[in-house]
Amino acid sequence: MADSTELRARGTIHAGGEWRAAVSGATREILDPADALPFAVVAEGDERDTDLAVAAARRAFDEGPWPRTPVAERAALLRRVAALLTRDREELGLLESRDAGKTVEEGRVDIDCVADAFRYFADLVAGEAPGRVVDAGTPDVHSVVVHEPVGVCALITPWNYPLLQASWKIAPALAAGNTFVVKPSEITPLTTVALIDLLTEAGLPAGTANIVTGPGHTVGARLAEHPDVDLVSFTGGLVSGTKVAQAAAPGVKKVALELGGKNPNVVFADACATDDGFDTAVDQALNAAFIHSGQVCSAGARLIVEETVRDRFVTEIARRAERIRLGRGTEDGVECGPLVSAQQRAKVEAYVESALQEGAVLRSGGKRPEPSAARPEAGYFYEPTVLDRCHREMRVVREEVFGPVLTVETFRTEDEAVALANDTEYGLAGAVWTADAGRARRVAGRLRHGTVWINDFHPYLPQAEWGGFGRSGVGRELGPAGLAEYRETKHVYQNLAPRPVRWFAG
Repeated sequence: MADSTELRARGTIHAGGEWRAAVSGATREILDPADALPFAVVAEGDERDTDLAVAAARRAFDEGPWPRTPVAERAALLRRVAALLTRDREELGLLESRDAGKTVEEGRVDIDCVADAFRYFADLVAGEAPGRVVDAGTPDVHSVVVHEPVGVCALITPWNYPLLQASWKIAPALAAGNTFVVKPSEITPLTTVALIDLLTEAGLPAGTANIVTGPGHTVGARLAEHPDVDLVSFTGGLVSGTKVAQAAAPGVKKVALELGGKNPNVVFADACATDDGFDTAVDQALNAAFIHSGQVCSAGARLIVEETVRDRFVTEIARRAERIRLGRGTEDGVECGPLVSAQQRAKVEAYVESALQEGAVLRSGGKRPEPSAARPEAGYFYEPTVLDRCHREMRVVREEVFGPVLTVETFRTEDEAVALANDTEYGLAGAVWTADAGRARRVAGRLRHGTVWINDFHPYLPQAEWGGFGRSGVGRELGPAGLAEYRETKHVYQNLAPRPVRWFAG
């Protein structure tokens, strides 16, 4: 894997099978969020670099071998990529930790999940029938529905799970036979750059995979509007996603958007009736809210707990939150790393301040921690924060904070719990905790969220679709529907015994 000096020398823009610097010569320093010090330098691309990458992807799709490569060979390449990811797990996990601020263990788990995604889509396409035969009602007609690649795909990924989110797009795009240009977040691009090298090592033809490192307002905007792009897949914030959809609309491109969530974690009293049940529900509520410092689109940032157990539950949540070990993600024993940037921390601080002004009660956190050897003063650390006595009118309850902030609301009845959980413009994910199997099924069925967990939080399966209702986006990633996003459907109707119709007399 290239180090910082090699990255500076070769550039991090990959178009047509070659690494190069930005046309402008501009670069960007990548900062370690644990100490705000630069540890890598990447090319800072713009519209000109984007046009070159799209042109390479267009040529590769129209003239290159990948769209015409047999499915079995495409699947075999994806499996080779998965094997290379497993080979480089430690190095990539460490790089993800330094780039995004998460713990090394979280980084390793991410790489495992990336490899799983490549294997899943390899198996999915390899096991498919070549087409669906349609009964035309006569032996003189052969009718079949087939699936073909969309074309050139623009893949725009976020900063919180850089390689994982890229894999959810790249793996199905390649499995379907597309070419692509990926734009990783300008804050955390390094593992996606490394993946391009692995794709090349696995034997992917030149021009099939292209990357432009650079900001959203230039690279991302140009990708969304580019006339030679056939599909745009974007994961990120609601405001940016809306701009992507608007830019893509004149070209009537296929668009897939995953735009985050404000996810409820509903805890009924019966889930806490035993000591083990109480301990599990509290533990999972902590995981739901504070994994990766809450910088997770599906974070369970809204704790909605039944009133009869509220005091005990919140007291214990706050106690445990105060004991979470903050520090540099590469240090042993650290459970939670820094936020990704100074800007993100300032945003979190503003939300907490507004919540307190609106009447929330601070039960834990709410400030920057004291500096230590594991927590340099310049790092972007913020304590896990529990805000009690929250209500729906508060900004911190309505809007996605994307930080280590848990809000607490209460309910008395099942109907009230469901109403609170659904009272959001988002609809990505949610959970219900109860010992009553009937209630679990009822509530899960009524929640308007794309993923619903019962007595759990956060797990996902590559074979199950991921996406949201409402303003959480359009389309799905993962599962068969995630592959379908990268395909066009074609009906081929063959008349085996053509003869005159004689509709017209002449």
